[in-house]
Amino acid sequence: MKKIAGVIAICPTPFTPQGEVDLDSLARLVDFQLEAGIHGLAILGFLGELHKLTSFERRRVVETVVARTRGAVPVWVGVRAFGTAGAIEQSRSAESLGADGVFVAPLAGACDAALFDYYQQIAESVAIPVAIHDFPDSFGTTIAPELIARLAQQTAVRVVKLEEPPVGPKISRIRELAGDAVSIFGGLGGVYFLEELQRGAIGTMTGFAFPEVLLRIYALHAAQQQAQAAAVFDRYCPLLRYEFQPGIGLALRKHVYMQRKIIASDFIRAPGAAIDDLTRRELAAVVQRVGLALDRPGVQSVA
Repeated sequence: MKKIAGVIAICPTPFTPQGEVDLDSLARLVDFQLEAGIHGLAILGFLGELHKLTSFERRRVVETVVARTRGAVPVWVGVRAFGTAGAIEQSRSAESLGADGVFVAPLAGACDAALFDYYQQIAESVAIPVAIHDFPDSFGTTIAPELIARLAQQTAVRVVKLEEPPVGPKISRIRELAGDAVSIFGGLGGVYFLEELQRGAIGTMTGFAFPEVLLRIYALHAAQQQAQAAAVFDRYCPLLRYEFQPGIGLALRKHVYMQRKIIASDFIRAPGAAIDDLTRRELAAVVQRVGLALDRPGVQSVA
């Protein structure tokens, strides 16, 4: 398993205005993330609209991102299925296409014993790392710290993307039970990124459309400049908060990337909420208030 830490950027799946997968925009998005200095890429997660793509489209997305990164950073692929066989199929497909890891949604409403067997069987089916995607609000399944620790101690499942508030106490509990056996990544749009790092997370796996901000916070924290990291987090928290609104977070994120000239369209496949003109103006005002710009090309400086 490659050493992973830092900011793993979740990339949305770009579509044309007609709703077709836009591989050219996806390539530009990868280029931008690499230019920003991202530590890894995550694709086809919940906000990558994995569940709205055909099998052929999923393969094309993975192939495009793996080819575009040229091994510069690890590529993690989301897996979501109704049963173990489907999850294994998706995981093996991602591995065969060159993915460096998979982050796997749990079975809906499954008990601890079923979840243990599920993740164990997936991990045994591939040679790449398997991460637990712990996001009860989206998947309807709560994964206890005790189960995460047991998987890390008894199987090859040693990474978790943790998105169950309150995140701080859960990170601390996992650390208490499993120590460094589990690599914990935060998420939730980065709105708790500072506290996640302070509790022992090794990074975040999220899709905030100004990754420059998250990278700056992480770099300052890694350099043990805690006051400076907190100051950057505090400055940009209004934008983190606004972009991560439930229901429209993906629409906001795609709109930002489109305004930044990185993707050509902010189209979202149904079912998915769109944003209105007032929301777009509010977003632009927040971006301006924190000192960033929607109409400035390329990577932006973070104070």
